[in-house]
Amino acid sequence: MTDPIADYLTRLRNAIKAKHKVIDIPASNIKKELTKVLFDKGYILNYKFEDTKNHQGNIKIALKYTEDNKPAVYNLERVSKPGLRKYTKADDLPRVLNGLGVAIISTSKGVVTDKEARELQVGGEVLCYVY
Repeated sequence: MTDPIADYLTRLRNAIKAKHKVIDIPASNIKKELTKVLFDKGYILNYKFEDTKNHQGNIKIALKYTEDNKPAVYNLERVSKPGLRKYTKADDLPRVLNGLGVAIISTSKGVVTDKEARELQVGGEVLCYVY
């Protein structure tokens, strides 16, 4: 697989469109960090890391919906791709929908949101936009 992050986002997107409550995604360290950020920002209801003997395990994600069955995640957009990486400095961090959305950035301090990266004064690779 060339782009595991794009696969992760596509699995989330497809599960949301199919109105699934829980999905299983093969785990990796970057996917675990992305899941933690999505949970902290309230885009998913809950998550659980399951270890298997042969692989890194699975991530079980409980998706979040409103009372009228609308998903908490409206759009997931991959920014930095294997063919064209997008890096940004601390001064030029992107704002998603004027601050209503979240840009997830891989920095030297870990995987954080754009707001946290501004506070830490670090730049990095812009992984995706979530809103």
